[in-house]
Amino acid sequence: QLETLEQEEQECLELTPHPTEKTTHIVNHEHGMTVTRTLQEGGAEPRCHSFSYGRARLRARLLEGASLLLLRVLARRQTMPPGLVFPAIDGEGDLCTFSF
Repeated sequence: QLETLEQEEQECLELTPHPTEKTTHIVNHEHGMTVTRTLQEGGAEPRCHSFSYGRARLRARLLEGASLLLLRVLARRQTMPPGLVFPAIDGEGDLCTFSF
């Protein structure tokens, strides 16, 4: 019964003269989950995009962090059921599936 309450992801590219920073903040709330993505390139104003998923669409989905934790547990147990697929949310906040 894994449940992600909040997840923060940050990527920085230090490329001269246009450094880029991207953050993704995912927070679980009563009605579902809200994903906020912010992108800042060089000295430009940050661009922010936020969207939400309702509980029905998120049922049994794993976020990227929870998926990594599950992989570690399976590796520790040295077991991997064949054809294991989970509905998931990727690092960009898009609905997808993870197969192991």
